[in-house]
Amino acid sequence: MRVFIAIDIDDKMRAAIADVQKQLNAKVDIKKGDVKWVEPENIHLTLKFLGELDEAKLPEVREITKQVAAAHQKFTLDIETVGSFGGRSAKVVWVGAGKGADELLALQKDLDEQLTLADFPSEDREFSAHLTLCRVKNFKAGFKLADACVFFKDYKLSSISADALYIYQSQLTPAGPIYTLLASFGLA
Repeated sequence: MRVFIAIDIDDKMRAAIADVQKQLNAKVDIKKGDVKWVEPENIHLTLKFLGELDEAKLPEVREITKQVAAAHQKFTLDIETVGSFGGRSAKVVWVGAGKGADELLALQKDLDEQLTLADFPSEDREFSAHLTLCRVKNFKAGFKLADACVFFKDYKLSSISADALYIYQSQLTPAGPIYTLLASFGLA
């Protein structure tokens, strides 16, 4: 099973994300199929992607996640700043973390370290706190979206309450991913 650990967002944030997606789409002239917008109901803040996981390892993942959650206080995380990954031609467009990012980084680092100690793979790249708005399939559309991000660099969406860690199973289908909640653990 494909497994990841995340912080969920609320309906208010989902509505704000849908709004910024509409604004970005209206700002750039892109063809249908050039971009795959992420459905707001499928957006979450991934802290650790474990990938394909033997189901027998799930109890260990649950226990580590529970212990890490208990060791961290709840906090508020501002979501702001539209940006992109991929250089001059965006491959992914996202909104990032503002105030509260230090607490988020400490939580993610602890989670990654504890899972690494239990022989789960460590992250290869530095953690970047973001919510994915879309994935770009055409490099020309990527240029347009990267340019449009400049107009939204100071954009403030809303805040979320980081109050629990969620373990999800991700099933990839032609219609898009299906996420199934496997466990959740409240922060202290």
